[in-house]
Amino acid sequence: MSITYILSGFAVGLLVGMTGVGGGSLMTPLLTLLFGVNPSVAVGTDLAFAAVTKSAGTITHRVRGTVQWPIVRRLCLGALPAALAATLALQYVGPLDAAIGRVIRYSIAVSVLLTVVAILFRARLLAWVQGRPGRQLQGRRLAAATIVAGAVLGVLVTVSSIGAGAIGATLLVMLYPQLEPAEVAGTDIAYAVPLTAIAALGHWWLGSIDWTLLGTLLLGSLPGITLGAWAARAVPERFLRGLLAMTLTGVAVKLLH
Repeated sequence: MSITYILSGFAVGLLVGMTGVGGGSLMTPLLTLLFGVNPSVAVGTDLAFAAVTKSAGTITHRVRGTVQWPIVRRLCLGALPAALAATLALQYVGPLDAAIGRVIRYSIAVSVLLTVVAILFRARLLAWVQGRPGRQLQGRRLAAATIVAGAVLGVLVTVSSIGAGAIGATLLVMLYPQLEPAEVAGTDIAYAVPLTAIAALGHWWLGSIDWTLLGTLLLGSLPGITLGAWAARAVPERFLRGLLAMTLTGVAVKLLH
């Protein structure tokens, strides 16, 4: 089974390396649907997985100067307290209860569908925002909207482990259309590191992280991400995003049924 986990980690890492999204959106459903892992354990393990992989990505983006740290701070102001509150809520209702497991499962499905929307319509959303410069938020309103967006993402990521990637990047594009693509990616990854780390610590406190499973997934994913980043130049982005959207849609339908 460990070899299967390593291969699964490699496959997810390969896709993430080629497209930049899909880590949590694929890993958590994969663990619950294919391997029968408890939804709470799948979420907790994936959050710890994301904290490690995104830390490596943040170092690269920091060296390249593609992280907008003021935006990262605003997102964290909303995301980190929200993650703590969501963790306490899970503790209160009992995350290992069967009924709560179903709620988490449906939350994962909804998060996956939101990710599909973000993948398919990100370019259109950006064009819509850029075509209406008068409606773009500025100053304190922009800062407040960023904090609120961070809070929403904090709850979503803590409950389902999904949302920090494609959904977070899409919100950044809508709030800060002047950012370059590399800055969107770098900022999105940087704020997700403390968010996934705190959420993972919360799940560790709840007892919902499988450390052996985490280690085997990382063994496959780290080389997969590296190889995927190199392969991304040879495969059309539109094809990859279409493939990812189709895969995630199938996953969401399976989770709901």
